Amino acid sequence: MKTTIKHTYLALLALALSTSACAGPAKKHKKEAQKLNILFLNIDDLKPVLGCYGDPNVKTPHIDQLASAGVTFSNAYCQQAVCAPSRISIFTGLRPDRTRVWDLKTDMRDMNPDVVTLPQYFKNNGYETVGLGKLMHGAKDDDPLSWSIPYRHDRELTYADGYTYPANGKYQNPAIHAAMKEAKNRKLNWLETNRYLKSMGLSPAIECMDIPDDAYEDGAVAEAGMQVMDQLGKGDKPFFLALGFHKPHLPFAAPKKYWDLYDRNKIEVHPFQEEAAHSPKHAYHTWGELRNYSDAPQTGPVLDAQQQELIHGYWASVSFVDAQIGKVMAKLDALGLRKNTIVVLWGDHGWHLGDHGIWCKHSNFEQATKVPLIISAPGYAQDQHTPSMAEFVDVFPTLCELSGLATPKILEGTSQVAALKHPATIVKDYAISQFPRGKNIMGYTMRTNRYRLTVWLKGKFHEKAVHVNPQLDGIELYDYQEDPMETKSLAHDPAHAELVETLKSKLFNLLNSQAEYRSKN
Repeated sequence: MKTTIKHTYLALLALALSTSACAGPAKKHKKEAQKLNILFLNIDDLKPVLGCYGDPNVKTPHIDQLASAGVTFSNAYCQQAVCAPSRISIFTGLRPDRTRVWDLKTDMRDMNPDVVTLPQYFKNNGYETVGLGKLMHGAKDDDPLSWSIPYRHDRELTYADGYTYPANGKYQNPAIHAAMKEAKNRKLNWLETNRYLKSMGLSPAIECMDIPDDAYEDGAVAEAGMQVMDQLGKGDKPFFLALGFHKPHLPFAAPKKYWDLYDRNKIEVHPFQEEAAHSPKHAYHTWGELRNYSDAPQTGPVLDAQQQELIHGYWASVSFVDAQIGKVMAKLDALGLRKNTIVVLWGDHGWHLGDHGIWCKHSNFEQATKVPLIISAPGYAQDQHTPSMAEFVDVFPTLCELSGLATPKILEGTSQVAALKHPATIVKDYAISQFPRGKNIMGYTMRTNRYRLTVWLKGKFHEKAVHVNPQLDGIELYDYQEDPMETKSLAHDPAHAELVETLKSKLFNLLNSQAEYRSKN
């Protein structure tokens, strides 16, 4: 077994914990006398296809068990349906227009050199902060300033006996490993390597192999997380442990036993695969992310048989990551830390599985923006759902209040602690997401309990203030009570004119306040 990196890291972790424990003038010996720990579980591309969200198809017993010990937010939404902006928003408590991270290339610190992240804030307030796996996509090396114990990359994790880091970070197929070795011999860069794999038919959208969980990244993250938790539990300081799981992000690579949970012949494709009536062209995209894979259609729609295969892969990947969550939670219980630990589980955005003829994320529709958010906190409600609208920017202030820390004034969200105490409480009545189409079009969407208003605005959004006198280039309104699949936009229906103006006014007030802040900073 390749244990050198693991043992070295754990030795360094033990040394850091020992040093920090001896640094203070008065060593604390009881966890109960300290602040609550935080276990921060984030899952890539996970939409709320979970039993605790009422989905009858996908098997997620471990996440459902976590939900039974906490509060499930029935109406939680990401700030932008793509990895980096979404993650940077939850880690900073700021919307994308404040972080100025709207894509996968911009580095958070380049735009916000002095921003204090969520784990950094807890580190500054006496916590040991540790991160493993995929976390702040959009920050170089997952932002060293955030962690009191150095962040560990997936390449640094220990994989199952007989397995190494997955080929291209994704696959364990021996043929793909061999192709990666050839790409390295040819000194191909990242883009050239991906093109080479695709030309060889070795970048499939799915992989089903009878291999151990920890042959893949998520299994390795879970194993490493449990080892780190064991060390943190022996320390005297509270901890903030963030674990980032990759699935169900493409490719849908999961051990065979999770594929075997489902009968593909019984999987139904989405019943509505058309564009919504009266909707603008900006609402859609051509799902290039999926087309990057060698077995995906390069043009045109996905045929029903492959749709079933992809949905099967997505479900298997969800069940795979659910099992990893189960292992981590079992370790938390075994160490006796559950009673003193806040657990937050979230998916960074949703995912289209054929609705509107769309795949992947990258939109302002419900399937891309709605996310799972579960918070289990000692002394608060259990096995409850709250209808309160929630956004990712709400998580930072919520954790501050739960932990007894002052809430930084710069944060744009609202603490949801009132909903954790009494789940029927409506803390806020809207959630806002956004998505750019190129540099000069930005779509902003406001979701209320019943409606979604989306406006597509023209402007140079890389500049400081662009929302004053916005140029409207498209508008949508959907009624989820009457039309949950978004088949028809009501934005130009005279019967809804007053509602459109009310929601537009509310949305524009927020956008202009953001523009005013940006123009001064």
